[in-house]
Amino acid sequence: MGIRIGNAPCSWGVEFADDARNPSWESVLDQCAAAGYKGIELGPIGYMPEDPAVLKDALVKRDLELVGGVVFRPFHDPKAWEDVWDGAKRTCEALKAHDAEHLVLIDSISPRRAPTAGRASEAEQMDLQEWTAFKERIMTVARMGAEEYGLTVGIHAHAAGFMDFESELERLLAETDPELLKICLDTGHSTYAGFDPVAFMDRHMDRISYMHFKDTSASVKAEVTTNRIGFYDACAQGIFCNLGEGEVNFPAVLEKLRQAGFEGWCTVEQDCDPQGDTSPIDDAKHNRNYLESIGFH
Repeated sequence: MGIRIGNAPCSWGVEFADDARNPSWESVLDQCAAAGYKGIELGPIGYMPEDPAVLKDALVKRDLELVGGVVFRPFHDPKAWEDVWDGAKRTCEALKAHDAEHLVLIDSISPRRAPTAGRASEAEQMDLQEWTAFKERIMTVARMGAEEYGLTVGIHAHAAGFMDFESELERLLAETDPELLKICLDTGHSTYAGFDPVAFMDRHMDRISYMHFKDTSASVKAEVTTNRIGFYDACAQGIFCNLGEGEVNFPAVLEKLRQAGFEGWCTVEQDCDPQGDTSPIDDAKHNRNYLESIGFH
């Protein structure tokens, strides 16, 4: 199989299924295929059709394969558990229906953490009781995905949530079953959080099941962290730049993947403002061309 490169609806600004600013799901599929990709993620559940026949026909028509899906919900909030569980179960059902492999779990933005995105030393921490319950909610979904649906489940550190910084990710990995919970390593969120994704790969390559390729602008990151600018405003300001134009050493990432014999999908994710001054299809083409130029195919 080798390494295959996909893309995701968030590269077109799609973060929430009910956001009126979203482009149509059909146009995202059209542009993903036109940019040369053969795989795409599901996006937030409810954005693409949940009727398997409708989505299957649309994917086949464009020669696209469904790679995986993300549960981007507030795992940190015990009052939101019903919402988390609903999103997780529906995502699992959609992925299973299309033979997709990867279920990615992300703790969504918390008002308690948004002001300190990128500032590990200042970020509020959970106490032991809160952490234990948070971890159990993550593992409850991971067990469902792995045991009931046969999916490969990966935890994804994300700016402005409670699973953000390297120490938090390391703690979760040390306290959980590696057979149930793998890692979806996002290169851009790593650098946003202040740790080197390549060095992290050195330590944890055996647990990394999936990759999100994202790059960060050093100048924008310095500005938004210094001025405590929230995550979505940082996206609008272009913290996630085109691949190869930021801080991530993608040739070194490729070398680590090759050394480990990694096979399967890696997905480009360039989070953006859906109504911002960007051209998602041009960015998608640029990112595809850049990855091909350094040896990804």
